[in-house]
Amino acid sequence: MTEKSQKKLSQRRFYKAEQEASFADAQAHQTPQTQSPAYQLAFRDTAFMLRDELRPVRFQLELLKPEMLLEEAGIGSTLVMYGSARIPSPEHVEAVRATATTPERKAVVERLVAKSKYYDEARRLARIASKCALVEKGMRQFVVCTGGGPSIMEAANRGAADEGADTIGLNIVLPHEQAPNPYVTPDLSFQFHYFALRKMHFLLRARAVAVFPGGFGTLDEMMELVTLIQTGKMKAIPILLFGREYWDRVINFEAMAEEGVINPNDPELFTWVESAEEAWAKIVEFYELDC
Repeated sequence: MTEKSQKKLSQRRFYKAEQEASFADAQAHQTPQTQSPAYQLAFRDTAFMLRDELRPVRFQLELLKPEMLLEEAGIGSTLVMYGSARIPSPEHVEAVRATATTPERKAVVERLVAKSKYYDEARRLARIASKCALVEKGMRQFVVCTGGGPSIMEAANRGAADEGADTIGLNIVLPHEQAPNPYVTPDLSFQFHYFALRKMHFLLRARAVAVFPGGFGTLDEMMELVTLIQTGKMKAIPILLFGREYWDRVINFEAMAEEGVINPNDPELFTWVESAEEAWAKIVEFYELDC
């Protein structure tokens, strides 16, 4: 078989969707029929794609798009970092203190300021993981992944960026204005409509998760992870809880065990840590890494 015939045999027989779309754009017909939304190509019809009946399709798209782009980017596994969007960075401590106009607010602000040390720990943990730069079978391992927002999330993305490493941000559309922090790698900055799909992507590649003090969102993400491992739906990975004093104050795990709603050994699903170095040492020990 000649090279020409091989090429002819391997050629596509149908146009790609982008080519078909360009054909549609090139059509000059301006009639009532062609101007009707019904005439639009279905995959380009935004109003159609946003119909309630298309929710299953949108679910599939939110699953596929990040998965395909992360695969193409050579992301093999991630170090996921959860935490509050309200804890100030050390640089912004005084600005946050200035917002305390009442004694009650001042007490709250001081507790937030006391947690600014975790901004530094998150940034340092991300730097350590990124400096290690593990590659296995051509895929990058322990790439830092966050929710893409401010505070602890920003610190983690920032730490990876300090080392010149790519870093992932999984943002969510919210009613109030918000945007990805500036340290997320642009080509790895994703936006989600569905919390469920976003949480799935957090864990699909996760090989370790660091959880810093946080509110409802952090609790939601952490508890879903612990539940998946407790029920056997997910294999065990290191879950590193920073700030035992905080967590013991907001959640009484021992009381839950005493009440019989969890097993006495369930709190062993996570590990208490206070420093980035301690957290990374636990990951290294779990996977028997060389760095």
